[in-house]
Amino acid sequence: MPSETLWEIAKAEVEKRGINGSEGDGAEIGEKSVFFIGSKNGGKTTIILRCLDRDEPPKPTLALEYTYGRRAKGHNTPKDIAHFWELGGGTSLLDLISVPITSDTLRTFSLVLVLDLSKPNDLWPTMENLLQATKSHVDKMIMKLGKTNPKAASEMRQKIWNNMQKDHPQDRELIDPFPVPLVIIGSKYDIFQDFESEKRKVICKTLRFVAHYYGASLMFTSKSEALLLKIRGVINQLAFGIDKSKSICVDQNKPLFITAGLDSFSQIGSPPVPENDIGKLHAHSPMELWKKVYEKLFPPKSINTLKNIKDPARDPQYAESEVDEMRIQKDQELEQYKRSSSKSWKQIELDS
Repeated sequence: MPSETLWEIAKAEVEKRGINGSEGDGAEIGEKSVFFIGSKNGGKTTIILRCLDRDEPPKPTLALEYTYGRRAKGHNTPKDIAHFWELGGGTSLLDLISVPITSDTLRTFSLVLVLDLSKPNDLWPTMENLLQATKSHVDKMIMKLGKTNPKAASEMRQKIWNNMQKDHPQDRELIDPFPVPLVIIGSKYDIFQDFESEKRKVICKTLRFVAHYYGASLMFTSKSEALLLKIRGVINQLAFGIDKSKSICVDQNKPLFITAGLDSFSQIGSPPVPENDIGKLHAHSPMELWKKVYEKLFPPKSINTLKNIKDPARDPQYAESEVDEMRIQKDQELEQYKRSSSKSWKQIELDS
């Protein structure tokens, strides 16, 4: 018998959670899921490997990948399980978002959005497309959960609001918390720190606004061991429920580190644009206004991300002899069919 693949393990775990979830309300089952999405080649795999203490070179994520980690809360106690999902391809594989997010996993689910700070022109469209697609699916799953367990769905919404600080009550009227815990990570800070001061200011203020609007944590990282350790602590909080960090850094000349709820719109300030230009920007919401200001300095590039996706079936890291042999056979049959079809059409032309 061949050993189980990670997909089979993941499927078995999801099915087991579904069974466990039907007994009682299933809110605390010692399992959590963390879903990494974000910029292509943005460093998602590197962060996951660092969190799991795996000393191995990261491989490109072509579609959707799964791994897991275990951690004991104390001596002689069962180990909690954390399921790590990673979406590859940037924004080109949005349909796969629905795979790890189900009504069964929803209550113990967290989202990590990794954005490549070294590519500011791609930052807003990547962030916007991924967050909109994910939020849309999560909202559908909450509605589905509400039909079978309205109490659990209501508790989910209330829990998100409870995580917001009460020091700035006026902000609560303007924010729209993401339906599951969200962490936004700006990667490649080592490149970003060499940007011009004005560009760094716009990127920092914009990401602070977006993070605070969605009730998310925001932090920057790079290959620096000190920064990776801070990120690891944040991810471990999502995956295993350890204590949340209360530290904060809002200095644009340093790596940002802001835990959800600790920022405020008054501290962030208005969009970084001359006052006489604000009136010229026609926007229907604060989010749209910040988008227009950001894209004025960093206009998005029109890139067909699908062109950059290689065929996973031909990638050697996914080689499976039996499947590959069958694939070769089918390819040969297809080529033979094409040749025979071509001959048939030529014969028809000659006869006519």
